[in-house]
Amino acid sequence: MNKNLSKKGFTIIELLVVIAIIAVLASIVLVNVTGYINKGKDAAIQGNLASVITNAAVAIDGGAAIDAVCDNPTIIAALAAADTAYDGNTTANQVTDCNDATTGWAACGQLKVSDAYFCVDYSGAKKTIATRAACVTAWEIAGVPVTVCP
Repeated sequence: MNKNLSKKGFTIIELLVVIAIIAVLASIVLVNVTGYINKGKDAAIQGNLASVITNAAVAIDGGAAIDAVCDNPTIIAALAAADTAYDGNTTANQVTDCNDATTGWAACGQLKVSDAYFCVDYSGAKKTIATRAACVTAWEIAGVPVTVCP
């Protein structure tokens, strides 16, 4: 009897080891890719909110009242684009807010990577607010809308 049988294929242990190694590598790549995707979404949110400054200036130069900035279609579109960048849907004002008054205006949108918000206002300020509460709760003080970044 010939005990020198030729080995054809891989054993189940060898296949399981290779699959385990591929799974570990894939999970490492997935974590890194997800982080980069969220950073890209944050950049899109900040870009859309930064465009609100320019769009508001153009609207006001064109004769729009400063207390009607948040009703301007280009501002609404920029805020909707920031909402879309955050969660992919087109429902406006889910993670963004805009307040205007005769003294100025301010807009705020939630960032994806953290619970921080990005705020822009009529003075050209662009700030990252540490928590959602700092941006949302400050939007009205004694019933009067806040029109500057906190």
